[in-house]
Amino acid sequence: MFGSRVRTAAVTVSLAVAATGLLASTVTPAQAAAAPQQCRGQGVDPGARIRYQSDIVIKAPLSRVFKLQTDVERWPAWQSPVLTAKRLDHGALRRGSRFRWTTPAPATPTTPATTLEITSTVRQLQRGSCILWTGPAIGQGLRIDKGVHLWTFTKVKGGVRVHTEETWTGAQVEADIPTAAAALGAGLEAWLRDLKAAAEA
Repeated sequence: MFGSRVRTAAVTVSLAVAATGLLASTVTPAQAAAAPQQCRGQGVDPGARIRYQSDIVIKAPLSRVFKLQTDVERWPAWQSPVLTAKRLDHGALRRGSRFRWTTPAPATPTTPATTLEITSTVRQLQRGSCILWTGPAIGQGLRIDKGVHLWTFTKVKGGVRVHTEETWTGAQVEADIPTAAAALGAGLEAWLRDLKAAAEA
């Protein structure tokens, strides 16, 4: 959730992908944005005013990339913005699984610096293919009523294309969409970079 990023309605394609060239030559931004991404028929909130998406190609086996992303209790070991992560159930991560994690949120013109506690519920999961989770993020002086976060994983020449997109809803974040978009964007870009670094190490 807060560890991802948003785009406003005026942003039509993954800005960071286009700007930094994270996609391999076999996957263009136009191809990545051609059709709505989903996991078992479900995707992000189509009516949300805060949203963002991005792609990256990771030169590592699909099994390694997917395991890193879905072994949520080990997130703090490879991405410093995740302070803590704890499963709220047992067994393999699956539809209905819940986990709670924390991440810092910097101060903005309208909210104080805080640590967000995010309680996520897995809504859809397909092994080696995709995961979709939702949940609120709550901190001192900051609240995101609902984040919806989608990840898809596709084998491409030389590795795995990881696509992620997220939407936020809630009166507080919707009161300042540009600031929320910037925070979501910065967080999601950092997540993708950390996932790539960990998988390729």
